[in-house]
This record gives sequence, structure tokens and C-alpha cells, in this order.
Amino acid sequence: MKTYMAHDKDVVRKWYVVDAEGVALGRLASQVAAILRGKNKPTFTPNVDTGDFVIIVNSDKVVLTGKKLEKKFYRYHTGYIGGLKSVQYKTLMATKSDVAVYEAVKGMLPKNSLGRKMLTKLRVYKGAEHNQQAQKPETLKLI
Repeated sequence: MKTYMAHDKDVVRKWYVVDAEGVALGRLASQVAAILRGKNKPTFTPNVDTGDFVIIVNSDKVVLTGKKLEKKFYRYHTGYIGGLKSVQYKTLMATKSDVAVYEAVKGMLPKNSLGRKMLTKLRVYKGAEHNQQAQKPETLKLI
């Protein structure tokens, strides 16, 4: 039995639009990460970027379940000594909801050069408008 191994030149990519209104952040991030990796295709190869492009709109309407808005923190480091900063998700979702969605998807991709390449195919917008109409994206319904 032969095993199919995809190559970069064989990959056909599509563009998808995902409406994040009313969707839980973790569920959205895990399903978008699978599409960015290409796990929804029969030609999935772990060491090749076979994924599609994803546009996420309405990131400001993503919900967090439970008490995560008050108890969960987004932490980052400035690079200076003692520069660890933390922001409560309540304020992060109010001011930079696109960053919260982007970081959630980033955390579910591989932590190597291939994961960074996959992350370049993600676009996140706060509102319902996006700039990729020329690519004729398909609407994708999440489970």
C-alpha cells in the first residue's frame, strides 16, 4: 500500500470566511487551527503546509464561557527586566479582541517554523468587513 506525501507545488489553497459571532473562543480557535494546518483535507501531510487561508470576522462578538472574563489573563513580556505584563481578558476583549483570537489560534498551531508559516494565512477583523473580497472567500460554518 502506498502512502501519499504532499509537496508544496501540489497544494491547492482556498479562502474561507468564519463569522465568530456567538462562538466560544476555544472552539473557534481549535477549528480554525485545523483548517490552517490542512487537517480537513485528504492530502494532509504533517511536514508540509497544506492548509487554507482563513478570515475571521466579528472577533469582538466572541464569547468566553464561565468566569474566564474575570479570572483569565493574557500575559506577555516586554523584553526588559521585570517586564512581565498581564491584562485581564475582560479588558482585552473590549479593546483588542482581534489579538485575543489571534493568540488563541497561535497557541493551537505547532511551535516551529511550519507553525509560523501557517499563521501567516490567518486574518482577524473586529467588525464584519474584511479586505479580501478579491480572493472570493467561501463562508464556512463551524460545528
